[in-house]
Amino acid sequence: MIVGLELNGRALTVNKAAPRGSHPERLPRSSEPVFRIYVGNLPCQVDGSRLEQVFSEHGKVVDARVVSDRETGRLRGFGFVTVSSEIEVNDAIAALDGQV
Repeated sequence: MIVGLELNGRALTVNKAAPRGSHPERLPRSSEPVFRIYVGNLPCQVDGSRLEQVFSEHGKVVDARVVSDRETGRLRGFGFVTVSSEIEVNDAIAALDGQV
């Protein structure tokens, strides 16, 4: 567990990500499992590379991105991190949810 992690003074919200418009109990459309984590309450200065850096301490990061507004390009304060296993999802959530 990371103690004293600071991401520009904001407490992260870290959960399992559900496909858009779906219920969390639904399975992904592809046959291969996707291990995606939702990260909310991000400061506007945090980008995908910073997310990757923070989450790589808890497993192999396959992809990390912060969502931006399509029209303005401004970051929207949340993103998604994809890791390589469900164990890494659970470890990252346990270690980072609510951390500053």
